[in-house]
Amino acid sequence: MRLIPTLIATSMLASASMAAALQPLREVKEIDDGLFAVAVADEIRQQCDGISARLFRALGYINTLESRAKELGYSEQEIKAYVKSPEEKARMRARGEAYLKANGVSYADKETFCTLGRAEIEKGTLIGQLLRAK
Repeated sequence: MRLIPTLIATSMLASASMAAALQPLREVKEIDDGLFAVAVADEIRQQCDGISARLFRALGYINTLESRAKELGYSEQEIKAYVKSPEEKARMRARGEAYLKANGVSYADKETFCTLGRAEIEKGTLIGQLLRAK
């Protein structure tokens, strides 16, 4: 009879140590890079009238990222805290602006967003897969 409480306690300790060992979500490359692609695609479609979002694909991809984070052991609360964090939003914006600038995009010339968007679509990148040329 003592075996069951011991197994439960061991299981609880293992779960707690796994949760404590998780790195911040910003350091999980597949999650952070995935959200980065969604953010850049969203900025492109907002700035370029000739490109729209593949909305269902984007929503499905976001759900896939959330499911993957849960598989890795992150709770719903941890995922929401990461996505809603003002610091993470600012970091992602800075990363996105650097990417756009490195790819010749200027907010002063909206056509540069279209040029990048079409190039991403043509190359079949993750960003491009989330976009559709009108």
